[in-house]
Amino acid sequence: MKQIAILGSTGSIGRQTLEVVDSFPDKLKVVGLAAGRNRQAFLRQCLQYKPLVVSLEGEEDAKWLQEHLAAEGFFPDIYHGVNGLVAVATCQEASTVVTALSGAIGLIPTCAAIKAKKQIALANKETLVAAGDYVTRLAEQNKVQILPVDSEHSAIWQCLHGEDRQSVKRILLTASGGPFRQYDRDALAQVTPQAALKHPNWSMGQKITIDSATLMNKGLEVIEARWLFNLDFNDINVVIHPQSIIHSMVEYGDGSILAHLGMPDMRTPIQYALSYPERWFNQLPRLNLTELKGLTFEEPDTGRFPSLGLATRPDDREEQHRRC
Repeated sequence: MKQIAILGSTGSIGRQTLEVVDSFPDKLKVVGLAAGRNRQAFLRQCLQYKPLVVSLEGEEDAKWLQEHLAAEGFFPDIYHGVNGLVAVATCQEASTVVTALSGAIGLIPTCAAIKAKKQIALANKETLVAAGDYVTRLAEQNKVQILPVDSEHSAIWQCLHGEDRQSVKRILLTASGGPFRQYDRDALAQVTPQAALKHPNWSMGQKITIDSATLMNKGLEVIEARWLFNLDFNDINVVIHPQSIIHSMVEYGDGSILAHLGMPDMRTPIQYALSYPERWFNQLPRLNLTELKGLTFEEPDTGRFPSLGLATRPDDREEQHRRC
């Protein structure tokens, strides 16, 4: 039985992580939960999963939670704020911490979990964007594994299994292109937030969906890949793949390209991060290759989507990390 703590349990990744937990009650147990301000949803989670340690963002929300849990006869340790995130991340009973927070707020509890020797299932890419050099060195010093939850990085990780890292030529990081992939500049000037929130393939939280529409998210994923896999920026190439079936690829020195295919469903990489090194049978939708109408690829247009270019300028990025 693997005991896990989830940071960001009421968000998209957090909720899908709990769906995975529901599918494997004999393999996974929730011992810690932390969330932001969605206290009603968090209350339901606490009553369902009975974690030992819980935290909400605000002090008043934490007091409200304590009252409502007590009324149900449930008395976990309750915290709030950043200290609460750290308390959940370092919960003694947890062996794995799923960091599904949005933004750089995830850095502090992730580092605390690493220092506490917890295995990290990382969905909070901003942690590596903000302090990738420090975090990866900290993990190495503490002999802690950082297991990627992002579908692209999980794909790369799996394509690297059992291979000589010296034989890697480059990483091919796929991107759907988002809802505005075929828009020209004039059309892009007229888009609305509502349109940007309609991703063609993936079900995600609002922030990452907006960032995906501008390709900013893909730029952040390049930075994440650089630190996760200890690569030079020049060895990471973004490829537009509108179908989101190939989640990423690794090209080797002999010209071979290993690709990871699957349905665009975040529960798959979440499950693998939790089950690793095992693979567990599940009931998730399966990819039927005979039903595919085609797999296409394009070069990204950094003229129309400049955020991608800004995030992937290696000299600027390395200099920023050196200054930190």
